[in-house]
Amino acid sequence: MAYISKEIVIESSADDVWEVIGDFATGPSRMAPGLVLDTKAETDERTVSFADGTVVTEKRVSVDQDARRIAYSVVGGTVAPEHDNAVMRIVADGERRCRMVWTRDVLPDELAESMGKVMAHSLTVIKKTLDDAR
Repeated sequence: MAYISKEIVIESSADDVWEVIGDFATGPSRMAPGLVLDTKAETDERTVSFADGTVVTEKRVSVDQDARRIAYSVVGGTVAPEHDNAVMRIVADGERRCRMVWTRDVLPDELAESMGKVMAHSLTVIKKTLDDAR
């Protein structure tokens, strides 16, 4: 199983960033506008539509408000891994700064390269969107 880990510093408080990242229903559209065109959620699943035409169905695994951690899995859509488990964590790094740590386990291993590139690009959009969020 392939493991991907990406991290970025965001110049905003951990609470402000978590308010967006931890929102399963609308978080993707709010954290990456332009990259994500739409997010539709029903109970524990959401459909995320991307600007490049990719559409994925994601299942919520867990949301831990205290740890500022959300876990989810891609379970369908135009990208359909055999196994996927993604985790986003927001870690405070001072009063107006935090780190976003995004990890993923994925099968088949061949998906790791393309998913890693998408994650890296997404983090640049997320940083631009959430730097100095209020």
